[in-house]
Amino acid sequence: MGLQVSGSHRTDYTQALTEHENLLAKALDHHRAGRLGEASGLYQKILQSTPDHIDALYLLGAIAHQTGQSAQAVALMRRALAVAPDQARCYKILGLGLMTLGMEDEAEASFQRLIALDDSPDSYNNLGVLRTRQERFDDAIAAFQQALGRDPAYATAHYNLGTTYRAKGEIGTAAECFRRAVDTAPEHAQALAALGQVLQTLARAEEAVPFLKRAIVLLPHEADLYCELGDALQTLHQLSDATAAYQRSLQLNPSLSRAWYSAGCAESSRKEYAAAIACFRRALQIHPAWPEAQHNLGQVFFKMGQVEEALDLFRQASAGGAPALSQAAIAVIIPGSPASDNQAILDARRTWAQSELPQQRTAEHSSHRVKSGDQQLRIGYVSSFFQDHNWMKPVWGLINHHDRRRFEIHLFSDAPASQIQHGYRSHPQDRFHDTTGFSNEALAQKIEHAEIDLLVDLNGYSTMRRLPLFTLRPAKVVVGWFNMYATTGITSYDYLIGDDWVIPPEEEKFYCEKIVRVPGSYLTFEVSYPVPAVADPPCLTRGAITFGCLASQYKITDDVIGAWSRILQHVPQSSLILKNGALGSSGARQFVHGLFERHHIAPQRVRLEGPSDHYRFLETYGEIDIALDTFPYNGGTTTTEAIWQGVPVVTFSGDRWVSRTSTSILQSAGLGELVGQRLEDYISLAISLANSPDRLLDLRRNMRSRLCDSPVCDTQSFARNMERLYSRMVIGPG
Repeated sequence: MGLQVSGSHRTDYTQALTEHENLLAKALDHHRAGRLGEASGLYQKILQSTPDHIDALYLLGAIAHQTGQSAQAVALMRRALAVAPDQARCYKILGLGLMTLGMEDEAEASFQRLIALDDSPDSYNNLGVLRTRQERFDDAIAAFQQALGRDPAYATAHYNLGTTYRAKGEIGTAAECFRRAVDTAPEHAQALAALGQVLQTLARAEEAVPFLKRAIVLLPHEADLYCELGDALQTLHQLSDATAAYQRSLQLNPSLSRAWYSAGCAESSRKEYAAAIACFRRALQIHPAWPEAQHNLGQVFFKMGQVEEALDLFRQASAGGAPALSQAAIAVIIPGSPASDNQAILDARRTWAQSELPQQRTAEHSSHRVKSGDQQLRIGYVSSFFQDHNWMKPVWGLINHHDRRRFEIHLFSDAPASQIQHGYRSHPQDRFHDTTGFSNEALAQKIEHAEIDLLVDLNGYSTMRRLPLFTLRPAKVVVGWFNMYATTGITSYDYLIGDDWVIPPEEEKFYCEKIVRVPGSYLTFEVSYPVPAVADPPCLTRGAITFGCLASQYKITDDVIGAWSRILQHVPQSSLILKNGALGSSGARQFVHGLFERHHIAPQRVRLEGPSDHYRFLETYGEIDIALDTFPYNGGTTTTEAIWQGVPVVTFSGDRWVSRTSTSILQSAGLGELVGQRLEDYISLAISLANSPDRLLDLRRNMRSRLCDSPVCDTQSFARNMERLYSRMVIGPG
């Protein structure tokens, strides 16, 4: 909303009578009624006979100003002032006209002359408007205060004063001025709108909403106001109402790019990812080189499995002015990019780490004790996910079996202990540290105070805000395990723990950490929470094979859909079930069905389901005969859950760590026959298994007992293996 001048639409009518009384009276009647053309004609008729008629000159100039003919208004006022130099009303119109024409010095002189003749609030208000436009903010504030000194209830001056403080960046003071304007004139639409806007800027969205709504009642066709209201509602997480506000804004102005952008943000927050894609695309059609819109479109593309498109958008955003945010996004998702390789992963993560993380601290910690082989080692585990029992199966399998005579266990958790319902068998010697809300610096101090010998990061890039912690070197040895499936690119990590399947020796050159390996799978696990019973293969009653995948949608790339489509084509009457958090909306399901239709797979063959509680989620495996792994980003938790429910998982060993996690689990589980060496093997294995119902039944009925007897669930041996690694890392070989 702009500044408001005073009297720009008010006409001062002379009460003097002249010989043109009747003609002037008719002209004034037309003028008051808004018939400006007729009024102008009569004023001009008066001037034809009396060129110096002061009232006609003034009134004709006022109409010229009202209708945007500023040059004509200025000329008429100069004629009038040549006749009557002390006419204050003429200086007002003259100043306003000159200001419109950009002749600011002359306009100021006119307003100063007006003030000398008429020390009124309006005169100071108009001078203040001019000075604000000249960015002479302190002078403008003085003028508005002069106006308010003469009329404290002058709403327009309060509004203009607020606008000037806002231009100065003094948002709190601006809000106070706008509030006074509204208190004085409750129907002042511009003040209502401005107050709502600055309250939103001050992070007071709840206060902003009613003022924006009142402004909209008075200005129902202002698209920007609906967008502002949507932003405030989105800040309050009232996403449906925010979306409705954006839709109304775009009905009024389909070219308002920021409304498309904000609508995309709201749709993404609602997990309406397909709708968000459409919104961000429209924003970029209007404003093509918008880094934030490119980044956000990349984010929703990624969530829908369009990884290469997402990477391309992140790179555009990074080059266009949002490098930190987009380089971080690239570092997170690049291991799952089919077009990237180990070198690209290392380069992306190293680039982000070098540009965004603080320099690694190299000073030795004097508090660290000198260790010998007979001393208890203090092991610290850092995680934001201890409360997610289904995901933490390998972690609790290790921690529950630690030898407390040799190891003191510290859990640094970004969630309180009360949220850990399953998995962890609490031990009286363990130390639990609730680090919720801790900064990295505060957490580093806590770890140092505990004199941790070896610190294990269980988060990796799933909690990027915690990565700077490890550059602070709060422990003598820093290790990455569990949620690692590529190099961190961060030199402060001493070791990554994997196994022989996920990291062959020839790939160690793509890691900045030293690679160490455990026998068997580095994802050895135990299930210690309620799960459904194993059901017989559904094909025995349905008469047709049902494939399935319950992995996150971002792992289901176009290449994966292409491979699954080939499998469906080779197994007549088969169908596929996909279930994940991204498929809760009809728009997202339509989007994914469209991806399959490109491969001539009808929607009727692909059942898409959104999220559910975890027990019901696991029950879905009772409707699946064969689970199909994703690639290059394999399942981890998804693979362990499928085989625990008796469902065989078909996979193949890919070209990087993240594409071999299922191989690690299945090989250690004695299920190596489900692992192919390449994509064609994967497709053939799925087709062959689909044609072997007896084999499916045998696998189903014996899978869980086979797992319990296999190394993949021997968490006690796994704990001993990990402890040997920890000891060598801290003390050295011996």
